[in-house]
This record gives sequence, C-alpha cells and structure tokens, in this order.
Amino acid sequence: MARHSKIKIENVTDRLKLAPRAAPYGFVSIGPGLRLGYRRVKDKTAPGTWIAKKADGSGGDSRRAIGFANDHQVADGVNVFDFHQAAEQARKLLLGLSTSAPSTWARAIDDYEEDLKARGGAVSNATHVRFHLRDYPELLNKHVALLTTAELRRWRNNLVKHFEKNKRKQSSVARLLKSTKASLNLAASQDSRIQNREAWRVGLGGLTDTYDPIDRVQPDTIVHQIIIEADRLDAAFGLFIRVAAETGARPSQIARLQVADLQADRLAMPSSKKGRKRVISRRSVPISPDLTRRLQRVAKGRDADSPLLLHADGCEWNLPDRRHLREPFALVAKRVGIKETMYCLRHSAIVRALLAGVPARLVAANADTSLMMLECTYARFISHHGEDVARRGLLASVPATENVVSLPGRQ
Repeated sequence: MARHSKIKIENVTDRLKLAPRAAPYGFVSIGPGLRLGYRRVKDKTAPGTWIAKKADGSGGDSRRAIGFANDHQVADGVNVFDFHQAAEQARKLLLGLSTSAPSTWARAIDDYEEDLKARGGAVSNATHVRFHLRDYPELLNKHVALLTTAELRRWRNNLVKHFEKNKRKQSSVARLLKSTKASLNLAASQDSRIQNREAWRVGLGGLTDTYDPIDRVQPDTIVHQIIIEADRLDAAFGLFIRVAAETGARPSQIARLQVADLQADRLAMPSSKKGRKRVISRRSVPISPDLTRRLQRVAKGRDADSPLLLHADGCEWNLPDRRHLREPFALVAKRVGIKETMYCLRHSAIVRALLAGVPARLVAANADTSLMMLECTYARFISHHGEDVARRGLLASVPATENVVSLPGRQ
C-alpha cells in the first residue's frame, strides 16, 4: 500500500494544481526502497511524467522514467498510466522482473509442491492452494513481488465465504492459509527481488487458528469392522490399517517404517515432518502380540533398511498421492456404514488411550503431537478422564454411628 506524502499525486485533480518544476513531486513509498514521484512540465496542456526511484542501500538511488501520467488522456497501462498502474510498472522495472523468468504465484505453488515431495510432506498442501486459486487467474499469473495486501485480503475473504457456504469450519481456512503463505515465503526465500512479505502476512492473516474438538470417534466395535473389511479388500492394505488402528500414527509415519523398526513387541515409529521438522526421530510405540506376529511374517528375510509395509504390488506406499489410501478406505467405510476418512483411526486410538488412563503427556508423545494440541483437540475426553481420576482423591464417606451423645443442657 502506498504511503502518502504531504503532496498528493495519486489523482489528476491534485496533480494539475502543482506548479511546473524540474524536480519531481511526491516520491510516495510503493515498496521497500522503492518510491514513485511525479514531474509537472511547463506546458500545462502536456501530461506530466512518472518517475520511479530505487534506493541503492548506500545513501544513493537510481531513477527511471515510467511513462506519461493520465492528466489529459485515459490511462492505457502501456504509455499512459494512472498512479496505481505507474506504481506496478515501477516495481516491475526497478525489481528487474522483466529481465528474467517470471516468478508468478503459479510457479511458486509448483516449486512449493516439489519442495514438499523432496521433504516427504503432504503434496495436498500445495494442490489445495492451487485448487482454490483456479478462479483467480489474475492472481496465479501475477508476479509474487507485485501481490498487494488488498487483493490478497479480498481473496481470503472470498475463501471464508466459500467455506462457510459449504459448512466448512474456520480452522480449515486457517490451515489452508498457512499453506498459502508457505508457498509465497518459499518464493521470497529463493528470489531476493521479492520484498513484499508484509503483503501476505497482513492480507492472509487475522483468522483465529482454532482447533475444533474431535467428536467423531469410532468405538472399538467399528474399528474392528474396519480392519476386517480392509483385510477382505486387500491383505497389504489391511495390515496398513491394523498398524494405524493400534498406534494412532499418521499414514506418512507408517509408510516410512523400515524392517529394523520392528522390535519384539513394539515399533520404532518415525516422527512426522509436520511444521519445521527436518530430521526424522523415532519413538518406541507398543503393539499387540497379534500385530507383532503379522509384521514379523512380512518382514522375514528382508533387509533391515527396506520398507516394512509394502503395497499389494510390492511397491512402497506412495504417500504424496493419497489416492492409494483414500480410495480403498472410502470403499471400506461405505461397507461398514460410516462417513469417515482414515484419520478416524488416529482419533479413535488417541481417545482409547486417554479413556484407559494413559497419562496425557505419554499419549501426546506416542501420537507425535504436543500436549497443548492434545488438550485442544481432545479436551472433553481428557476432562472426562480427569474427573474420574479426581474422584479418587475425594474424602471417603463418614461412617454412620449408633452412639448418640446429647449436648450439655439438652434433653
């Protein structure tokens, strides 16, 4: 957003009141180190000229004429510019965007998707952003360095309306905006010419990142049916589902399990790559004797560093493409008679542990999440269990007595 100077040059009326002079007026800030000025010529029937200035970081600057102002002609964005067109043209020229391959938002999302693949992250974080920009080609094809707070805020507001119309929660919008900002931040980290991070920090910010309590937890009877139907559909898929149901781990964690991670009656479960995690650590998670035997059979005779769980065709589970799990689980859920995603197994496993009296801190560690997130997401289950525990500390009932002693002075 332009920072206004004392001398106004944004509209034609104010500019035509200025006296002709060689030195430009205004020099309004249009970006970090960038300013736009206006030179009024002696011939009052001729249009003025837009002058852009860029600081060199050493106290000096470089200046460049942008084009004519729309003092007497309609702005065409080519030779004659209004203030906003001149500001955008100045950013293009002074940032050198016209001399190299365009760093558009579409390109930024593509780069973000490749980065997620390289880190083993969820590619859906990028595809969801691209999907919700499909009706905004003017944003997709715009240089990241030219994105403004106002247009990003308009897109954010339209996104909120769309989610509300489709009965999606605000927390879903907040998570999508995190991915959106990640795509833009990646572009800025790769191109020093992009200096407008404030545009998306402000334009895409302001939403409360709420975490709605989980209430769609499946009882053990339904979880058992899910496992049975998954086995019937495909043995390899069924084994993947068993691990998810018992450990509560994310699919991305389970897919990274190696043969060496099977240790007697437990799994050395790799951590997720959520947030800023880069180094994968492992934490021991207990499993049942039945699951241990099943995993030992598929691991027998294989290299320690090979994947523990394989697809039915012998290949690794391709987690960047969630269809390998989403589509078969949708079929299983339909057979069982529920409308759930595979994540219901994680929620159910966490709640099962809480209600069994496992300390919340240990549940959080085994589920590779924080205690704060656990308390936010599973609050009512923790409070329910906490009340049961608290009752153990209540004073026992005072035993009744048959010896009645009269008070002095009383009959």
